[in-house]
Amino acid sequence: MIPMHYTNMEKVETMSLREDNLVRPNDEHNQQLLANVHPADWVNPEPTGQYNIVVLGAGTAGLITAIVAARLGAKVALIEKHLMGGDCLNVGCVPSKGIIRAARAWADLRKATEFGLSIPPGVTYDFGAVMARMRKLQTRISQNDSVQRYTKLGVDVYIGSGRFLGTDRIQVEGSAGDRQLAFARAAICTGGRASVPTIPGLQEAGYRTNETVFSLTALPQRLGVIGAGPIGCELAQAFARFGSQVYLIEVMHGIMPNEDRDAAEIVEQQMIRDGVKLLCCGKDLRIERVEGGKRLILDSHDQQYDVTVDEILVGVGRLPNVERIGLEAAGVAYDTRGIQVNGKLQTTNPKVFAAGDVCSRYKFTHAADAMAQIVIQNALFPHPLGLGYANVESLNMPWCTFTDPEVAHVGLYEKDAKEKGIELETYTCKLNEVDRAILDGEEEGFARVHIQRGTDKILGATIVAAHAGDLINEFSVAMKAGAGAKTIASTIHPYPTQAEVNKKVINLWRKAHFSQGTKNFLVKVFAWMRR
Repeated sequence: MIPMHYTNMEKVETMSLREDNLVRPNDEHNQQLLANVHPADWVNPEPTGQYNIVVLGAGTAGLITAIVAARLGAKVALIEKHLMGGDCLNVGCVPSKGIIRAARAWADLRKATEFGLSIPPGVTYDFGAVMARMRKLQTRISQNDSVQRYTKLGVDVYIGSGRFLGTDRIQVEGSAGDRQLAFARAAICTGGRASVPTIPGLQEAGYRTNETVFSLTALPQRLGVIGAGPIGCELAQAFARFGSQVYLIEVMHGIMPNEDRDAAEIVEQQMIRDGVKLLCCGKDLRIERVEGGKRLILDSHDQQYDVTVDEILVGVGRLPNVERIGLEAAGVAYDTRGIQVNGKLQTTNPKVFAAGDVCSRYKFTHAADAMAQIVIQNALFPHPLGLGYANVESLNMPWCTFTDPEVAHVGLYEKDAKEKGIELETYTCKLNEVDRAILDGEEEGFARVHIQRGTDKILGATIVAAHAGDLINEFSVAMKAGAGAKTIASTIHPYPTQAEVNKKVINLWRKAHFSQGTKNFLVKVFAWMRR
């Protein structure tokens, strides 16, 4: 037996289980999805002259790069081997949030008695209907990422495998023959894929990742989830709410190891109430295929567990897609973390840029979008002196884990500030002090803000709330605009809303800076005014 090391990049390697471009199940929704994002009868265009920019990969970063460049008047080629829309549309944000919403509806129904609603016995639940709804909505959204839409907007779309032949040329290998594309600039937006740890017996037993779990049509009665990061926690909670017995296995202590411990603890307790069995500090995991399921044996907190599940879901991080695209021929350097880029998102080949999961530590759709905008500015409008360029290091990146409650963050954590030698003042307001949260029955959580000592500059914020991903935006805007705590304090927030927690936490800072000396002085002034 060997210890689990879920983030050891040298020991993980897997290829997408959807490389055959088969989307399952083969129902009317997925048939239309494929017609939009990988049409079987598509014929690649014949290239005519050099492209201003060739984009390799049609996930979020690639789609944004291509469409913005085309709208600006550039001649653009977009190459996609698998499915237009990338992970976000097909195996990530869209399907996951669809089933998370359904899981919340099921959970709300079960606690409806708190709101005076009596649920009669015999209520039925249909997991198949949940997944069908998700596929229907996914197909609807896929129109935005379709081959047809991008073609109408002036992008030359190539379906096939793209590979650099040199520093200024890419070959597309498609079903109807190969094409060679010459470019002035190129953008590598090939994204990433699910990583899979080396665990004895895992390959033999079989497993799912985010790339295959959304193909399920029947609810697994027992589910083992490996990894308690965002993907693992979101789906563990969702499946538990649907009725699966979920075992969540994590090598570290607790869940969401990158978040503040008290924030993660709130979510952890809710997940336990939802029926998730957390096996943290897990070690010596081994897996066996047995009759009737898959056997997981591990130690957790000095106790051995031996459980059998129907399915295993692996959610332990991402690997960049850098293989078999000719990076060596293009003179583009890369390592296990992805393609090496500078602040301009320029690779070691000055003609080639990169954006999204293939080169970023931020594995978010909105990060890929923001990076695509930077690629456009620097690739198509380069500053002659290299000054004034768009810089990825200046991005103020928020993120959210969509559990219930959600955990959202932007800027620095307190530990980050200490490492940088920045003195902070930290204030926390609990949601049980917010009227709307109390009325909604959603009072577990808080807003926390970090303000640079001696100023009103906001350096970071964390929110734990039912809609934390929406609430964090106020802090993101303030930080981007350079507006400090005083701006939020003087902003009127509608009552009653949960967003009041943002103002309340800032008011704690304002109260802390109302000194006793100032109050004593005002007492004397008011006494004089009464004479």
